[in-house]
Amino acid sequence: MTAWVSSEARKSGTALDPDELCDRYRAVRHRTEALAAPLTAEDQQLQAMPESSPVKWHRAHTTWFFETFVLVPRGFAPYDERFGRLFNSYYEAMGPRHARPHRGLLSRPTVNEVGLWRRQVDDKILSLLEKPEARDDTGLASLLQLGLAHEEQHQELMVTDVLAAFACNPLAPVYLPWAARPQHERLAPLGPTLWHEQPGGLAEIGANPGPFAFDNEGPRHKVWLAPFALADRLVTVGAWTAFARDGGYTTPSLWLAEGLDWVRANGIESPAYTRREGDDVIVYGLGGERRTHPDEPILHLSFYEADALATWLGARLPTEQEWESVAVKAFAPDEATGFDEDTPEGWRPLPPALETHQGLTGLFGRAWQWTRSDYAPYPGYKPAEGAIGEYNGKFMVNQRVLRGSSAFTPPGHSRPTYRNFWHPQTRFQLTGLRLARDL
Repeated sequence: MTAWVSSEARKSGTALDPDELCDRYRAVRHRTEALAAPLTAEDQQLQAMPESSPVKWHRAHTTWFFETFVLVPRGFAPYDERFGRLFNSYYEAMGPRHARPHRGLLSRPTVNEVGLWRRQVDDKILSLLEKPEARDDTGLASLLQLGLAHEEQHQELMVTDVLAAFACNPLAPVYLPWAARPQHERLAPLGPTLWHEQPGGLAEIGANPGPFAFDNEGPRHKVWLAPFALADRLVTVGAWTAFARDGGYTTPSLWLAEGLDWVRANGIESPAYTRREGDDVIVYGLGGERRTHPDEPILHLSFYEADALATWLGARLPTEQEWESVAVKAFAPDEATGFDEDTPEGWRPLPPALETHQGLTGLFGRAWQWTRSDYAPYPGYKPAEGAIGEYNGKFMVNQRVLRGSSAFTPPGHSRPTYRNFWHPQTRFQLTGLRLARDL
C-alpha cells in the first residue's frame, strides 16, 4: 500500500513552518499510539497472515523510518543498530531484513521497549526542528512530510491487521465498542440505482505538481475516455445477497478463470468476515459481530468477487481513469474520511453516513473501490533515486488499483488522485465496489 512523495514535491522541498511541522508530527505520532492503546501486549503481537503485520511491528517500523532516513543522516546515533534488520520493510538498499511472514515471532523488543524507542526518536525529531537551521532545511521538511504520510498509511494497516487477527478468535473480540452500534439508522432509503452518464473525451489524470502527493499519482497526463456511466452508490449487501442466492459463487460464466480457481481452491462463499445466516447477513467488524442492513455497502470483497458481482449485475468495474474523472468534480475533503481528531482513537463515533456529492454517495470515507485497471506506471513516471524511492515502482506488477478511501483512512489520504493497490485476492482491507457501464 505504501507509496512515496512525488518527484516534483521532492525537488520543490515543501517549506513548512517548523512550528506547524512540530504540531503535525505530534498529532500523527499520537494517533498511532491512540490506536494501539485499547490493545494488550498480546494483541499487539498477533499476525493473522503473511500479508499483515503485528501492531507492535507497525509502531516500530514507522519509528525506524524516522530514525533511519531523518536522524541518522543528521548525525544522531540509532537507538539499537540491530533493530534495522527487524523493522526494515522492503528497502534492499538498507541491508538484510527479517522475513515478513515471521514478524509475529518477534517477541523482543517488547511492546514497552518499542514505546520507549518511539519517545526517544520523537524527542530527537522535535529537538531537530527547534534548531534555527531547520527553517532553511527544505529536505528535512520534505522527509518529515513523507514520513508522516507513511505513518498514516500504517495507521490504516494497523486497524485492518487488528481486524484480521481478531477475526481468527472464536470469541469475536471487540476492538472499538462504539463500532457495534447499528449503522442503518444513518442510511437514507435507497431507490433504484442512478447512472451518471459521462460524455468521455480528453481528460487530465494525476496529481498536479506542488502539493504533497505520492509518486504513483503522477506525472499528470492526458487520457482519452469513451462515453461511460458510473453508478451513484456502492453495491449493497442486498445486491450481494441476491447474487449469492442465485449461485453466483458457483456459476463459471461470471468469473475470470483465475478468480474461479481461487474460489474453488479456497472454498469462498462470501466476502471476508461475512456469512449468511438464514435471511440475515452477519459481519465481523471492529465492534464484534452484527447484522447488516440490505442497503449498506457490501465490504471486504476481493477483486475477483467484485468483478463477478459486477458481471452478474450487468455492468463492469470502472477504470481508474473513469473513476478519477468523475470523483475530482465531486470531491469534498472535509467529509472524505471517517477519522476525527476529537475521538479517543481518532475516528468519528460511527462510520460516515453516505453523503451525496453531485448525486454520488460513498466516493470517499466508506470503502476502497476496486477498478479494472492494472497498477502500472503513468507515462513519464520515474522512481526516486536511492532507498527512499525503492518501494513503489518495483511493485507495479500483478496488482489492481483501488480508488476512494475507507472508514479506516486517515485525514489527507482521501483525494481523487490517490492510487491504492493490492493483489486481486486481497479482502482484509475495507474494499467495495462501484459499478460502471459503457454507453
